[in-house]
Amino acid sequence: MTPTSTDAIKSNLGQAGSHLKQAAVDAGDAIRSAASVAGDELKIGKANVKSDLADGALAGIAAAEHAGGAAREQVDALMDKGRDLIESAADLVRERPLASFGIAFAAGFIIAKLARGSDK
Repeated sequence: MTPTSTDAIKSNLGQAGSHLKQAAVDAGDAIRSAASVAGDELKIGKANVKSDLADGALAGIAAAEHAGGAAREQVDALMDKGRDLIESAADLVRERPLASFGIAFAAGFIIAKLARGSDK
């Protein structure tokens, strides 16, 4: 029996169907592979984010430690200036005791007047 056109069409359609089935299988494999790769990339991305957050936290802690040191330095500088001011005042009192007494008396008098003025 010789193949007819109908047989040829059936054969060609059968081959087309086989190729379409194989294409569907290949597409499914590609999607599963892409999902697997995407999942791996998400895991890597998650690990990178955690690492960056940890590094940020460590940098913040280090900055806080340095801020404490800087605050101590500022307090020390202010204490030194306060000591210098007290020493300077003590020197002034030693050099000019009468003037120092007069200034202290006047300051006390003014403070007393202001305090009495606010009581009224």
